Amino acid sequence: MAYNMLPLNWPGKLHGRLGITMDEFVEKIWLSWQSFTERLPRISDGKSFVEKVLGLLFPQHSAKTLGSAEAVKAEIDSLREFLLQLLRPFGRQLLDSPEATAERFIDNLPEIHSKLWNDAEAILLGDPAACSVDEVVVAYPGFYAIAVYRISHEFYKMRVPILPRIFTEHAHQITGIDIHPGATIGSYFCIDHGTGIVVGETTIIHDHVKLYQGVTLGALSVDKKLANKKRHPTIESNVVIYSNATILGGETVIGEGSVIGGNVWITASVAPNSMVYHHSEPKVKNLQRSKN
Repeated sequence: MAYNMLPLNWPGKLHGRLGITMDEFVEKIWLSWQSFTERLPRISDGKSFVEKVLGLLFPQHSAKTLGSAEAVKAEIDSLREFLLQLLRPFGRQLLDSPEATAERFIDNLPEIHSKLWNDAEAILLGDPAACSVDEVVVAYPGFYAIAVYRISHEFYKMRVPILPRIFTEHAHQITGIDIHPGATIGSYFCIDHGTGIVVGETTIIHDHVKLYQGVTLGALSVDKKLANKKRHPTIESNVVIYSNATILGGETVIGEGSVIGGNVWITASVAPNSMVYHHSEPKVKNLQRSKN
């Protein structure tokens, strides 16, 4: 039998291009499983935690009914215990104990809820098609991505490893909106449509900023040596950035009150109250005449 025709479950025979036996391969995978269970939470548990937080903060996202204040308190206790299970595998990687870290997050829930309510109102006011805050909370992918970001950002500030990225990548997969948990985002943040938005780790966004689909707030270059530098732009308050605009660079500042038009490419700062737009000249051809 030729080597490349051996079945995958053939005991003790060569497997794969590395030339290891199946027994060696099994042992290697088993060791990775042992290591995983000692140091990392499961991705599925991270996703479940995000949904559990959103279900507590917003009834629209809950699979259960909390019929009393006591039921809300019990749900908070359940959330705390679930979070402890996620944090304990990190052990000494945490700045504080898992218990203290979990308690700090629980204590911040009122502030997270308040910020998200402001975000929902900003989306309602910023989108003529939105009819109510309830509609925004239930149906708007922009609000969902912002909500998961605000949850994730709390853990990023506490320097909890990996979990914040699990949370935001969950939102990324669902909405197509990629907000790094390290970004700093102010109040009344509005995302309209949202698909394809990228917000880099060191981005700073002030209050009352609105982004449309396809906006990139990125770095001028991708270099690992810049990991601890500010690589992404600063967007000051009351700025609107229209679809497919690209704004790059850690020293780039979009001044307060500016409007950035669609499809522009910006790598230098823009003064406050500016309008930046891409000028194109579309050409119209009469198809009927061309046939004649």
